[in-house]
Amino acid sequence: MKYPVKIRSIAYVTHDVLGIRVDKPAGWAYTPGQATEVFIDREGWKEEGRPFTFTSLPGDDHLEFTIKTYPERNGVTAQLRQLKEGDALLLNDIFGEIAYKGEGLFIAGGAGITPFIAIFRQLKEERRIGNNRLLFANKRREDIIHEEEFRRLLGPHFVNILSGETVPGYEHGYISEAILKKLISGSGEYLYLCGPPPMMDAVEQTLAALGIDPARVVKEGF
Repeated sequence: MKYPVKIRSIAYVTHDVLGIRVDKPAGWAYTPGQATEVFIDREGWKEEGRPFTFTSLPGDDHLEFTIKTYPERNGVTAQLRQLKEGDALLLNDIFGEIAYKGEGLFIAGGAGITPFIAIFRQLKEERRIGNNRLLFANKRREDIIHEEEFRRLLGPHFVNILSGETVPGYEHGYISEAILKKLISGSGEYLYLCGPPPMMDAVEQTLAALGIDPARVVKEGF
């Protein structure tokens, strides 16, 4: 079943990431970290669904999505850039396996940050940020989604690593065994992982080499 919703607001969060707020269907309930499939309610696009994570909180009166767009492709995200307030989207059922289980290290690559946005916002609301840390990998500083919000939430527990440029105060390169060893505080904590498949594969291999129990790794099961 598809649920029709109207766009309440649409604006850029970064140079290529949109923040879209839409109506919330009656009775909808989800856990921070979960997602739905989004369709554009226009001819030719009603069957072209893409999965996007909720970045709003379950108690909000709206739904929010934070979506990286690819204008060079003639796909759904390029079409989303053409939409405005009042336009219609269609939503599918709720799904997703990423959920907060306890304190740990969150590891995100690019748009893989989106499940963690709602989780951290919920933890802030409940005053349970605690010793959670976030390692966020991007190409350039301009690609960092909600940098200032995460800095306010996490302070020194927010670590950025950039592969495409060298910036003072930011780690440079790719997620390595050395940086993971520095940020993992103990074998009893959780490791939350979301990003492009090659990055996730590489990080999982490194975590295995470090002796991390796979049962402590929380990721999306596609």
